Amino acid sequence: MDLFEYQGKQYFARYGIPVSPGGIAQTVDEAVSAADAAGYPVVLKAQVQVGGRGKAGGIKLASNAAEVRHHAGNILGMDIRGHVVQRVWVERASDIKAEYYASFTLDRAARMHLAMVSKEGGIDIEHVAATNPDAIIRRHIDPAIGLTHADAVDIIHSAGIDEEARSGAVSILELLYKCYVEGDADLVEINPLILTPDGRVHALDAKVTLDDNASFRHPEWAAFDGTESSDPREQMARERGLQYVGLDGSVGIIANGAGLAMSTLDVVNQVGGTPANFLDIGGGASAAVMANALEVVNSDPNVKAIFINIFGGITRGEEVANGIVTALGRVTITSPIVVRLDGTNAVEGRAILKAHESDRLISRPTMVEAARAAVAFAAH
Repeated sequence: MDLFEYQGKQYFARYGIPVSPGGIAQTVDEAVSAADAAGYPVVLKAQVQVGGRGKAGGIKLASNAAEVRHHAGNILGMDIRGHVVQRVWVERASDIKAEYYASFTLDRAARMHLAMVSKEGGIDIEHVAATNPDAIIRRHIDPAIGLTHADAVDIIHSAGIDEEARSGAVSILELLYKCYVEGDADLVEINPLILTPDGRVHALDAKVTLDDNASFRHPEWAAFDGTESSDPREQMARERGLQYVGLDGSVGIIANGAGLAMSTLDVVNQVGGTPANFLDIGGGASAAVMANALEVVNSDPNVKAIFINIFGGITRGEEVANGIVTALGRVTITSPIVVRLDGTNAVEGRAILKAHESDRLISRPTMVEAARAAVAFAAH
């Protein structure tokens, strides 16, 4: 379950993560009331689960009620990349001295939580990975131990966060981990995490994906019903138990493990392509799971090529290959497929794929080679 920004901020606030004061509005009058309560100047932010709000005119600064009324009237009902704005979040504007990035998610392949922190916030993490990968610090966290204070200090220092922001950033990282674990989230992300001129550190944005499997522990999640994204791809993935986030590119991504999936997105960007999605099929790659994944990715009309990136661990390479071949017999695929298979019994798996190769199905030994091939297919 993907939350809107305002819901994510409300979720963060439950765990003590500092956020800007504000309120949600569905009408112009409600926007003015929220602005009066928050205190001027304010920022009005369209609530849609898609990027590019600012460029589309969905984020505006207002210094008085008249400006709020004008901007809210323009933003509400706006179409942003196929998403109609039904709500606007109005919050107190923040002075910004520096912007950072922080997140936690699950790396299924490693069977550990994954922390990512960067000194470069405010832009897509994929862009940071492509232009300055050393700016992103990745640390696996053993779920049995959790994030210790020493871990948080090391991550923040290693990321090169400004000294005056380090204490606040460490505190927020610890609170973010608590929110991630106790809040039963699949993903928690702050981008940007800001430092203000007076030395305060707080979350200026919020991205939260909750684990639907934990809903029985959270009756309060019922309040989120009816407010989720109506993206049919994501709905289809949820129905099939897949971890999926729709994007706007042309290369469909299927990987096993959140960390590998994110790395796959990075590599596709680095070789000049644009990912169409994030899709983590978990630790296995059976025929049933692979067929479900292919069906979801294939449902996106923007996908021109599919990149399957699998690292065989407990699931052996030949099982993965047989799963892919069987799945292709169950799903009618409209896009060419490139497979990169590595790990346990990868040689045997590649031999199986080799026997079924065609102009629509090819295998490449490395992630970069496979990404280049997929991007080349998507360009035609």
